[in-house]
Amino acid sequence: MTPTPTPSAAAPGIEKDNKRITTGWTFYDWANSVYPLVITSSIFPIYWGSMVKAVTHTDSGKSPVDFLGMHVPGTSLQNYSVSAAFLVIALISPLLTSLADFSGRKKLFLQIFCYIGAISCAGLYFFEPSTFTISVFVFVMATVGFSGSIVFYNSYLPDISSEAKFDSLSARGFSMGYIGSVLLLVLCLLLIQGPTLSGTPMFGLTVGKATRLSFLLTGIWWAGFAQIPFFTLPPDPGRAPGAVSDSGWLLNGFRELGKVWEETKNQPNLKRFLLAYFTYNMGVQTVMYVATLFGDEELHLNSKSLIITILLLQIVGILGAYLFAKLSERIGNTRALSWAVFIWMLICIAGYFVQAGWSFYALASVIGLTMGAVQSLSRSTYSKIIPENTPNSAAYFSFFDVTEKLGIVIGLITFGAISQLTGGNMRYSLLALIVFFALGLYFLLQLRGRKLREDVATAPDVFPGPPVASGVASTPSTVK
Repeated sequence: MTPTPTPSAAAPGIEKDNKRITTGWTFYDWANSVYPLVITSSIFPIYWGSMVKAVTHTDSGKSPVDFLGMHVPGTSLQNYSVSAAFLVIALISPLLTSLADFSGRKKLFLQIFCYIGAISCAGLYFFEPSTFTISVFVFVMATVGFSGSIVFYNSYLPDISSEAKFDSLSARGFSMGYIGSVLLLVLCLLLIQGPTLSGTPMFGLTVGKATRLSFLLTGIWWAGFAQIPFFTLPPDPGRAPGAVSDSGWLLNGFRELGKVWEETKNQPNLKRFLLAYFTYNMGVQTVMYVATLFGDEELHLNSKSLIITILLLQIVGILGAYLFAKLSERIGNTRALSWAVFIWMLICIAGYFVQAGWSFYALASVIGLTMGAVQSLSRSTYSKIIPENTPNSAAYFSFFDVTEKLGIVIGLITFGAISQLTGGNMRYSLLALIVFFALGLYFLLQLRGRKLREDVATAPDVFPGPPVASGVASTPSTVK
């Protein structure tokens, strides 16, 4: 018998498909997507490399730096910092999201993590050789804030949208993020390239100061535009009458998480999808986090070429998110995801042979096309699998987030270990990622043709017999 969800965790009175609410929700993508673009993918990794060179007085970003008494290669330290941040989120998000569901304060938790991330991001303005060690911790906190807020943001999707519009709304959010982040990146590039183009500092800004100013602008953009969803999303309902006092939050938070865990035992499709997502997203996220390092260290691309590539990824990503959303309407979610993951397997093979020039830009275009598709479809597909109108949406999405974060940690460590064992050759690491995509595809294929959302009260512990193939497009009640 499935436990009855705590009534106080529900989202009463929220009108689904309300244009004002859904539009406001997508603006958080617009607000926070500047962080993964400016900080994770483009300007910050390049600046990090320059700081490593300044601290070590060498010409290589791979040179060991003295960090808390340990000598760690500069590129590895950045990967370890990201992994540490994601590990923190993986450990605490189940507790925080269950507390958010139980207390009825999901928006409050979204705001807290947003401000932690935005303020820390702005704090990177002070990242200089003299502040290297403390800036590493600031970078970790910024990543924690970004990752933590995404859990609560994603959990709003099944609350504010009808199931038939999950795919399109999720794609719209990612597209908003791509557009907004590109706009800020272009502004930051104008600031950074200004002194180089003119030969003299503009507005008294050197290249280094202009770069650090871009980190400050990213934090301001993030916190500033986040006010739109904060204003338009429904207010927190708070605890239901008769709920326990504040002193009981911690214990009941664990109880709420336990309820969700018990519910997943009756939902084999949910467990299968999480396993698929864990494996294929491990590869996707690893490629996204090491792409700049690969172009810099393996292909020896200059900063201008790297930035152009990243802009290309974002622009093509908009098309990919919408294209695969439309494809999912015709052939079903898991089939569309399976095609996207198969393309990622081909990307790994092509990445082993790619060289600087047209082949690299062609590969980047394909990555951008499938990058947005996988992220958008994964979010909407998961929303379709979890129980409809569940009051535990934040707790459910904590499982989704923990799956992602643990995958990133394992993916980055695996990538770095293979690179180290092969003498720093990242091509072998990239080729090895095909194993993750192959496993993800295997688990996705087991879900094709099946009704994803199960009756949690009567769901069987095992799958029924093989499904009959059908070319009929999915409907909300039989989404595939």
